[in-house]
Amino acid sequence: MKIARCTTGGPAFWGLVDVPAQTVTPIKGAFAGWAPRLTRGEAGAIETTGGPLSLAAVRLLPPIEKGNRVVVAGANYAKHLATDFGLVKPHGQPIAFLKAFGALIGARDEMRYPPLTDELDHEVELVAVIGAQSVDRDDPLSSVLGYTVGNDVSARDLQRSGPPGVGMDLFAAKSQDRSTGLGPWIVTRDEFPEGSPKRRLTLKVNGETRQDGNTTEMTWDVGFLVRFVDERSTFECGDVMFTGSPAGTAQGSGLFLKPGDVVEAEVEGIGILRNTVGPKLAR
Repeated sequence: MKIARCTTGGPAFWGLVDVPAQTVTPIKGAFAGWAPRLTRGEAGAIETTGGPLSLAAVRLLPPIEKGNRVVVAGANYAKHLATDFGLVKPHGQPIAFLKAFGALIGARDEMRYPPLTDELDHEVELVAVIGAQSVDRDDPLSSVLGYTVGNDVSARDLQRSGPPGVGMDLFAAKSQDRSTGLGPWIVTRDEFPEGSPKRRLTLKVNGETRQDGNTTEMTWDVGFLVRFVDERSTFECGDVMFTGSPAGTAQGSGLFLKPGDVVEAEVEGIGILRNTVGPKLAR
């Protein structure tokens, strides 16, 4: 099942996507009402209302509601750390932090080029969406509604701009307004084999493949990351978690994004984010 958050110019709504028919049918009720039931696998958890709309006629919004949290679990692909940063994996545990909701854009939206950076980088990622009202730490994957695609865009020069001895400035690097793609929809967990998803991730810039990896390369799988984060700050229904990016980012290649670039981030079996980089804004 594919579930999108959409608008036709008015209030946002959730809809059931039929990709072959290229339609989306609005879902009745609030996300917090039906998502936990769907996560538990209850029959009839979703009711639709009204007729189907053409996918081409709606704007696909990031599949998260304002007020929910965006968590990033980083440094999760050893080859990415070694190839792009010259680092070894973190000792013993992941790195996790928050990204501002205002950083998110939908699957077809223009990517804002922030004025404070000259090194705009791309990071395709599998993103888990929490559907349960609370995480079952004994079976964390049972709390996942489904998965979507993320492009955790980073301003690398700002990432290095933290005060000496303090470390990276991840807020400046990761939370630039309207820069991070999320979508195009959530694919529910029942469409995946049991366990942490094993999917190919690719990212292309103007048709050229820059990243090509697989979630099997993760140091810590989705279940581990969900439990790790929840033990420190409780997940709520509708929160999303980025799970790290494979090698091939511009940090390693030096091929940073430029205005006009068409960026396509894809996770196998989920969908594609296709965002064009907007003009660089004046400082």
